[in-house]
Amino acid sequence: MNQIYDQCCRFHGRTVRITCNDGRVHVGEITRVNRDMVWIRPTGGLGGYGLGFFGGGFGFRRGFGRGFGFGFGIALGAITGIALASAFFW
Repeated sequence: MNQIYDQCCRFHGRTVRITCNDGRVHVGEITRVNRDMVWIRPTGGLGGYGLGFFGGGFGFRRGFGRGFGFGFGIALGAITGIALASAFFW
């Protein structure tokens, strides 16, 4: 988990693609990181599923776009991979 935490800290403020152990893929900008969670603000159209596919009700009541705040949290223990989203585009 320390490796995932270190990567999240390095990519803070950047758009990333996060793969979780349940197979879900999230694309968004990392807005906050602590030892347990990483928060991302979703960005649609970059190969991710977009806001509507994030389970758990995160963000559905707040909407999308300006004022979304920190975004929604993903437990570091649920993350199997993280990469800069720009690595997927030429």
